[in-house]
Amino acid sequence: MRIHHVAVVVEDLDTALAFFSQSLGLPLQERREVPEEGVEIAFLLLDNSELELIQPLDPDNSVGRYLARRGEGVHHICLLVPDLDAAVAELEGRGARLASAICRRADGTRYTFVHPKSAHGVLIELYEESPA
Repeated sequence: MRIHHVAVVVEDLDTALAFFSQSLGLPLQERREVPEEGVEIAFLLLDNSELELIQPLDPDNSVGRYLARRGEGVHHICLLVPDLDAAVAELEGRGARLASAICRRADGTRYTFVHPKSAHGVLIELYEESPA
């Protein structure tokens, strides 16, 4: 298991990119809207992981409400797991609560979120490793 990415919620993606990409020199890998999640995201490359910047497209969606309540900052940590079904079964077997059902992104990536109440206040996203 390894960290796939750390996500930071931001008010303005262009302003955040000016800092993280231009000032810190992190290369922009991808920027796109994700309408089904109501966000625009940008992925910046790190050596062995990524930094994900998230801007809500709607102040009333879950990310928009998170930003209004807590302000800009770390939103979640994403861990890459070899088998999502097995990881979920193990977590639930130990009493952990999921914050979402297992979903699939347009690129086929399967993912889910572990509720912060089960992870000492941290929202954890689990990505399933793509077959090589």
